[in-house]
Amino acid sequence: MSSKNPTIVLVHGAFADSSSWNGVVPGLQDRGYEVIAVSNPLRGIDNDAAYVASVVKAVDGPVVLVGHSYGGVLISRAAQELPNVHALVYIAAFQPDTGESALELATRFPGAKLGPDTTAVLVHDGEPELRIKPEDFREVFAGDLPAGTTEVMAATQRPVTQKALTTGLPGEPAWRKLPSWALVATQDNAIPAQAQEFMAERAGSKIVRVDASHAVAVSNPDAVADLILDAAKAGA
Repeated sequence: MSSKNPTIVLVHGAFADSSSWNGVVPGLQDRGYEVIAVSNPLRGIDNDAAYVASVVKAVDGPVVLVGHSYGGVLISRAAQELPNVHALVYIAAFQPDTGESALELATRFPGAKLGPDTTAVLVHDGEPELRIKPEDFREVFAGDLPAGTTEVMAATQRPVTQKALTTGLPGEPAWRKLPSWALVATQDNAIPAQAQEFMAERAGSKIVRVDASHAVAVSNPDAVADLILDAAKAGA
């Protein structure tokens, strides 16, 4: 790997785990990039962003920080004080401004199918958590994937604390000072494409559009890898 190449740090979102990047990682490694797929705790913005920041701080050299879904909130927070982050990439992700929450942004525009009717509330250590009901997982999260695949994804999803999705972003978002790229998934039923467009345009991100569900990293890994590579080359 060239010493000039940035390290790619991937941050998954809610109702998923780091294996959601499995299709994307080889396309980055094959082009000489070191890749780290973070295991997102999904416990709350400050906690989760601090964990992401600890991973990035351990990297010797520049980093391109990539977030999917709620992971976009975390990279917007974590990169606020990380001098080695050179670019941000949002994959069907939230790009909140100060004080905005993921849930508020998801419901600001019509089309979101993630809500009380499609989620179940769990309580762990007194903390409410959300998971997508298995019978709704494919329609909400991954409508362009085979039913057998989404059944496995529904069974292996990781719950997210309710507060993670309802807490406003603390501080100024990192996209205000760093170059950013955004992939808009045009068939997304979790974060409506209109919401993704609004956030990406507001941030001045370089936008690509893919006809895909919220699980675009699984259904269209090459398109996701290509966008990340564009950011990595620009930020090298």
